[in-house]
Amino acid sequence: MTDRYQAFTKNPIGKMLVKNLGLPNPTPLERWQGGSSLVNGTVALGGKARLSDAVANALAGLGISTDLAATAEGRYKGLVFDATGLTESADLLALQQFFTPLLRSLDRCARVVVLGTPPELLSGAERVAQRALEGFTRSLGKEIGRGATVQLVYVAPGAEASVTSTLAFLLSPKSAYVSGQVVRIGVTGTQEAPSVDWQQPLAGKIAIVTGASRGIGEQIARVLHRDGATILGIDVPQAASELQSVMKELGGDSLTLDITHADAPQRIAHHVAENHGGVDIVVHNAGITRDKKLANMAEDRWSSVIAVNLTAPERITRALLDAGAINANGRIVGVASIAGIAGNVGQTNYAASKAGVIGFVDSLAEELTDGITINAVAPGFIITQMTAAVPFATREVGQRLNAMSQGGLPVDVAETIAWYASPASTAVNGNVVRVCGQMMLGA
Repeated sequence: MTDRYQAFTKNPIGKMLVKNLGLPNPTPLERWQGGSSLVNGTVALGGKARLSDAVANALAGLGISTDLAATAEGRYKGLVFDATGLTESADLLALQQFFTPLLRSLDRCARVVVLGTPPELLSGAERVAQRALEGFTRSLGKEIGRGATVQLVYVAPGAEASVTSTLAFLLSPKSAYVSGQVVRIGVTGTQEAPSVDWQQPLAGKIAIVTGASRGIGEQIARVLHRDGATILGIDVPQAASELQSVMKELGGDSLTLDITHADAPQRIAHHVAENHGGVDIVVHNAGITRDKKLANMAEDRWSSVIAVNLTAPERITRALLDAGAINANGRIVGVASIAGIAGNVGQTNYAASKAGVIGFVDSLAEELTDGITINAVAPGFIITQMTAAVPFATREVGQRLNAMSQGGLPVDVAETIAWYASPASTAVNGNVVRVCGQMMLGA
């Protein structure tokens, strides 16, 4: 699907109207291509505190060029600031002193990452200062423009060596439609992040993707396969032909069933054990909508959405865990939605199910063992065949109400899931990251 408004802004008449009327002028986003370097340019490093050495080492290992003596005369593809040394509110001035001189030196589609310490682990003035970083990064994300993104990464003490996979994602074009987000990296306890081939980080891994025959699910399968995984695609019998076609192209395996059936979790666990000996990545992507205002909603509309979007992922995950089918350092990923955070008119059932996915992550994150993690993505307006059917005016508003003034693509959701799925992301657990271009509504 194409963004007709974005194309319009690039022709002579469109350019004139954008300039004279102050209309949104979305910047075409850079997205990663296989075989490319992670960062095409130099990243300036600022702040000298707890994470400085770990960040410098991580970027060097990723082959990313860095500058420790950044000047306004340079050109930068990224800025990384270690704010862990800010221990009281007066120290926040360091943010202005580092960023203000450099922001005009950023290239198009640049990346900004601020690193801090989780406020909940602190007290007093230091807790105040670290919590202030959220307001700073969210606001900067809404004003930076030109396709750039801004993120805050809270790194727990003791997790310094676990920042590499998150920096690789957030500084690269893989995070094109992710901005204004807060990521938490914790202490893993039992699993150290292994070194990986950054071109094929999922080599040798088995990944389940539900709803894999089309749309976002198909793109998730393609990106995980690109990164080296063998895909087990799952979809309803009505989509069997499409599913088998995609899996044949990817050299994967397919299983057709209705995930809401009583025996579906056991069938999936049995198939995994018999055919693959276990699974490393489980992506709960399958989902449906049955929109109506609550006053007009029938019980079957409510129940079907909850069953597919929330109850099935809970039951499938529990069956796989109980069967020991998820391998050590495995990954569970839920697909939530911005609707589950901000709500939508006519979507009480859908929003409840997607908020429930977030609750599922919160509930399970501390229960998991053997280095298994659970996280979720929360897509905003993603351009798919489904959104193409939305009335034109509604679709246009939906695409413009974010800091990037455009809709995202299925690959943007898939890239975020691939970051979670990486064996090197073992310290990324219990996160919900919005893939929404930083929507203006909903935190």
